[in-house]
Amino acid sequence: MYFISTRGGEKVTGAQAIVQGLAKNGGLFVPEKFPKISDLEMEELAQMNYPERAAFVLGKYLADDLGADYLKEICEKAYSTFTGKDPAPLVKIDGNLFVLELFHGPTCAFKDMALTVLPYLLKKSCEVTGIKEDILILAATSGDTGKAALEGFRDVAGTKVAVFYPDEGVAKMQRLQMCVQEGGNVFVAAVRGNFDDCQRAVKKMFASEEFNERLAQKGVRLSSANSINFGRLAPQIAYYFSAYLDLYTSGQIQMGDKIDFVVPTGNFGDILAGWYAKQMGLPVRKLVCASNRNKVLADFFEKGVYDVKRSFHRTMSPSMDILVSSNLERLLFEISGRNAKLTAERMTNLAEKKEYSITQKEKAILDEEFFGGFASEDDMIEAMYETFEEYGYAMDTHTGVALSVCEKYRETLEKEDDEIIDKTPIVVLSTANPYKFPQDVLYSLSGNDVKDSFKGIKRLHLLTAMKPPKSLMDLRYRSLRFKTVVDNDLNKMATEIFKFVDGEIVPVPADWKK
Repeated sequence: MYFISTRGGEKVTGAQAIVQGLAKNGGLFVPEKFPKISDLEMEELAQMNYPERAAFVLGKYLADDLGADYLKEICEKAYSTFTGKDPAPLVKIDGNLFVLELFHGPTCAFKDMALTVLPYLLKKSCEVTGIKEDILILAATSGDTGKAALEGFRDVAGTKVAVFYPDEGVAKMQRLQMCVQEGGNVFVAAVRGNFDDCQRAVKKMFASEEFNERLAQKGVRLSSANSINFGRLAPQIAYYFSAYLDLYTSGQIQMGDKIDFVVPTGNFGDILAGWYAKQMGLPVRKLVCASNRNKVLADFFEKGVYDVKRSFHRTMSPSMDILVSSNLERLLFEISGRNAKLTAERMTNLAEKKEYSITQKEKAILDEEFFGGFASEDDMIEAMYETFEEYGYAMDTHTGVALSVCEKYRETLEKEDDEIIDKTPIVVLSTANPYKFPQDVLYSLSGNDVKDSFKGIKRLHLLTAMKPPKSLMDLRYRSLRFKTVVDNDLNKMATEIFKFVDGEIVPVPADWKK
């Protein structure tokens, strides 16, 4: 299968798309055509375990380049690092409401679903394409991608990983996870600014000929671990299929019945994976895009105008504190009839004028397939509290945003005497373990406000009886390894990268060795 750029001018293999990460003109790689999964194949998938399902879905895009047997092997290896028998269990809350738990991986966030697989995909892609240089994985993160990338690529031969995160723009537990990272090939730095500042600078590095030439002189080439890389996006398609098949095998639906998915959304990669699953034949009725107070996406789905000329808000769901949702470009490309020129113009307008608009015809397509909504902090807290009170189910703040928007979506469904009669199953994607945000989750569930994250974990454990992940508890006893803070300045960020590439590795604190 071949992949093309959303901005035209480039056609590459799947392996090339994974190695490059981003098209040379700044566009994102998309499949030349969407593969289909037949009814017979769905029945076969229903009998498989999660790693087998993931390998099958990945194979539709990458088997030609990487081999079906290799994909099966690496998915088994990747998901063996998760806790429990099922890497993505589906939990029934009540009636037709389900939660898809995607946080059982090594870093307790949904990014593990893809970033445990990506290192294997990248390694094989380098072999297939004959790449001999070291690969520098360069990523901007709003919290979870950074840790998952650092952990996934830790000490992987031939790779280096550099992560930038917004100073004061991630939760304390997310910061700790990144800043105590082990490995001899990793680098972490905070940027004075928000996630959009980090992402903008990283994209400029990818697009800079001078920057890439200097790396090439050092025997290094860039690639990405963000969902702008198709190799990061593709594994996420699998869990939409798996959730549907779990509903089928448990007798909740018949094969072919449509279901809804509700997705807490920031950079638009997670929900786009669901839309890709639909293009492959998964019976999806609506994809509900749930935003927090930074509701640029909710406004876009309502008005058909993407406008970032607005205030940026720091919230209790920091991984969604994003104004420029990069993966939306892929969807724009599709609804425009794959008009690369128009997509490029819109991205230019976004960069220069801070907004773009879509046509009424395009908006009609979105209205048919998506529902956009947002939750305030109070809305989120109420949804989390009521769900815990009624069902004893605790969730993180991002999932709380999704559940709140889910309720708003349900209010639009068919009713009779104020009773919702639409029984279509709704799956809410849960993207992080509640213990990654212990203070905010504790406050939402009980009203108790504590200043220390680990005291928050202790009290949350007493309240919910959920077992805290050992990987998070161990953070308490680690001194920070990475303390670098840089200005939101491309040259200063690039300087740090070159020092890292030249071999300047931050030493492990002495007390780690005790």
